[in-house]
Amino acid sequence: MRRTMVAALALVTALGAGCSGTPEATDTADSTRDKAMKFSQCMRDNGVTDFPDPDPSGELTVDGVLNGTSLDPNTATWKKAIEACRDLQPAGFTGHQRNAEEQKAALQFARCMRDNGIRDFPDPAPDSPLIDTNRIPSANTADGMNALNAAGKKCGEYARAAGVSGDGS
Repeated sequence: MRRTMVAALALVTALGAGCSGTPEATDTADSTRDKAMKFSQCMRDNGVTDFPDPDPSGELTVDGVLNGTSLDPNTATWKKAIEACRDLQPAGFTGHQRNAEEQKAALQFARCMRDNGIRDFPDPAPDSPLIDTNRIPSANTADGMNALNAAGKKCGEYARAAGVSGDGS
């Protein structure tokens, strides 16, 4: 389970990676990470004890937190913590509903993933994660995450069109 979460986060990070060495970008990343760290701590302080810290860039999304974990956003504890920590939520944590153009690209991404060996890759709903390893049984096999990552790299242009930011490298 832990391996699945790490590999899924690596795929999302690879699709959404981008970098800049400018001081302004570093300052923004530092403040983004600080806010995300405070949010993570708040979630833990309010009962979601396994809530992770953000990655080094400060990236923290509900998809990244939930995919491949036992955390359940439908529990009373989660709902209470989300409400208590609402003012600390980092930008983009809860994601957004894809518009029609992004949803079309999300469906192309899913088709591309299936065409590249992930036969059980589901079509995402407009308000669901683009990649949800909990809905991809093959991702939990020995080589499943390697295949998922390889297909994700081939299908990155569709992921970006579906709203995943970065250069895909």
